Amino acid sequence: MSASPTVTTERMSRVDTAWLRMDTEANLMMIVGVWLVEPTLSLADLRERVEGSLLKYSRFRQKVVEDAMGAHWVEDGSFDITQHVVAEHLSMAPGQSPVEALKARVGVLAATPLDPTRPLWELRLVEELETGRSAIITRIHHCIGDGISLISVMLSITDGGKPPPERKKRGGNGEDPDAEFDWFADALLKPVTELTIKAIGLYGDGMAKSVELMANPVQPLAGGMDVARAGYQLISDAAAMALMPDDSPTRLKGKATPGKVVAWGEPMPLEEVKAVGQAFGASINDILLTCVAGAIGEHLRAHGDDPAGKEIRAMVPVNLRPLDQAWKLGNRFGLVPLVLPVGIANPVERLGAVRARMSELKGGYQPVMAFALLAVAGLLIKPMQAALLNLFAKKATAVMTNVPGPREPMKFCGRTIKQTMFWVPASGDIGVGVSILSYAGGVQFGLITDDALCPDPDDIVARFQPEFDKLLYLSLMLPWGE
Repeated sequence: MSASPTVTTERMSRVDTAWLRMDTEANLMMIVGVWLVEPTLSLADLRERVEGSLLKYSRFRQKVVEDAMGAHWVEDGSFDITQHVVAEHLSMAPGQSPVEALKARVGVLAATPLDPTRPLWELRLVEELETGRSAIITRIHHCIGDGISLISVMLSITDGGKPPPERKKRGGNGEDPDAEFDWFADALLKPVTELTIKAIGLYGDGMAKSVELMANPVQPLAGGMDVARAGYQLISDAAAMALMPDDSPTRLKGKATPGKVVAWGEPMPLEEVKAVGQAFGASINDILLTCVAGAIGEHLRAHGDDPAGKEIRAMVPVNLRPLDQAWKLGNRFGLVPLVLPVGIANPVERLGAVRARMSELKGGYQPVMAFALLAVAGLLIKPMQAALLNLFAKKATAVMTNVPGPREPMKFCGRTIKQTMFWVPASGDIGVGVSILSYAGGVQFGLITDDALCPDPDDIVARFQPEFDKLLYLSLMLPWGE
């Protein structure tokens, strides 16, 4: 009599459990993305690539089973790729373009839960979006991984991508098989990781150890001076966040609803952004954030609000993962509240304010604080968890990510990925998500909004380029050669 097969299970980490339980009717904790691919891609080719690449990561074959203590990752014995990689057929309203129909469908999917009885991800293929172009819509629950790890995974399934590093060994010549992706780790992770190291350094080795303790899914949270120190710091930081003034009231704040709308525009040339930054002695990030603040401010003015003197906060993810663990799934990031001076109409004055706000973040402790709060939230019952997480929502209007992507166009199944967008979820009653992604020489802005708070995110996206043009024109007026 043969032995019954062993079912592989793994305890979900505390932080990942927090993200699992953070789903609400108004805000689902999914990362949603779109690839526009040329020429067209068949469903059979997409399934073959997913089977050969994505499923090498065991997490994508595992479903979630919750229990009184949290949740486990459990191998899905009835896994069927046809339930996870599916065809999508768009319905176009009269006068609606295919891209407009795609945006509308992505908004609906962003508000539609994944099947909790299956692994929490799916890919939907619009085989013929336009002549010679396909669209891949990706939905992945945040409990599987954060943006940095998931971008690494998606890079690995493109043509020439590498399988999970833990499955590889160094070559006999001592060469690192991941060397070609070193530039990605340097550009994406090093700046924020150095910031986080400074933050952890404020507390010493004890706080660094406590971050690992909070993330560990099985290690007990009792005993030791380090844990006591971490607990005290957590209480202090939570109190500091509670005392932080609530965000400025605008039409973008209010009670979140289930409806979601997404928008994106054409990429801006990255070299132009760099040149304008050099002219003003500012970073690329400073220029982009200035454009975001300006676009939101102009949107408020156009809709009858007076943003003068107002600032809004955007919660920005900050990596807490060592560089050599960039490919590991799970959530290892904190959140910092970045102030956007939406009330400053003068673009140069606004740029100066953005730079000042960024300088205030250097050496700050908020990433570690937010990570610890999320870890504790994963241990609480849902009402207490909701109360803790809503603390973030009261202090911010938006969540925002700014990710450097590949410098050259990626290939997928022999096709070219012409454009890539993604949207991050918002927690509590936050109703705006801003995504900035550099890819193949361009900078892509994306927006996801609550349709009751901001039914026309395209209006904000359309204002990014004019805001950048203001800085561009002003930079051309500066003295040359100095």
